[in-house]
Amino acid sequence: MAAVQVSESDQIKQFKEFLGTYNKVTENCFMDCVKDFTTRDVKPEESSCSESCLQKYLKMTQRISMRFQEYHIQQNEALAAKAGLLAQPR
Repeated sequence: MAAVQVSESDQIKQFKEFLGTYNKVTENCFMDCVKDFTTRDVKPEESSCSESCLQKYLKMTQRISMRFQEYHIQQNEALAAKAGLLAQPR
């Protein structure tokens, strides 16, 4: 089995994309959840809100990824059927 080689420039690009996404999520959850700047302490409701915000983002990302994979599988099956590569159901 051949190992997939990822170039250094691709790794840098992927890392930049990750950082951009991380920064966006952090900013969105911060803006939605942190309301009290009169103390250095994070209030329990702010902490809970932040955790829920991140969990919601992760679940949404996972769901989109699954739907994207399903779509590609369907597209590949349709192309294969069109090319006569799959046995047609009787």
